Amino acid sequence: MRIAGLILIAWIAMPLAARAEVAAASESGFLIRAEAHTEASPAETWRALTRPNRWWSSAHTYSGDARNLSLDARAGGCWCERWAGGSVAHARVLAAFEHSGARTLRLEGSLGPLQDMGAVSILTFTVRPHGAGSTVTMTYRVAGDAVLGLNALSGPVDAVLMEQFDRLIRLSAHGSPN
Repeated sequence: MRIAGLILIAWIAMPLAARAEVAAASESGFLIRAEAHTEASPAETWRALTRPNRWWSSAHTYSGDARNLSLDARAGGCWCERWAGGSVAHARVLAAFEHSGARTLRLEGSLGPLQDMGAVSILTFTVRPHGAGSTVTMTYRVAGDAVLGLNALSGPVDAVLMEQFDRLIRLSAHGSPN
């Protein structure tokens, strides 16, 4: 009974599992959508979102160290990675604003190998109140020349993004992405 009670408490304290899907895919692009609820307030969730150095996995950086990531969350700002051996602009902030109690961060940038392919990509996060916590929605739209066969990349990109999204939700809810 004691173990069952601890499991129940741990389950209640966890953010709800993220729902994700490759909503559309073709040779010329794909759309990934994810949504999760967390008991963290919208302000706490936004604060976590705007600090990718705390939730993005080092395994998915050029430098091998997520601490080299920074995000200037205002129009024209950079989601950049800088280290002694180089630098990468992962995305440019198109919009960071509040509307009807929700906050939106929209970035233009093709992540990872998509950058070299010349694909055009828009990553949008929306954080809105949900009870005492918040709901986070993420979409990633990728478009490019049909010759690229982008539909073949939708699954791997979805897997990497969902790993990061789950880390973001855990950070906002528990103070640690692990």
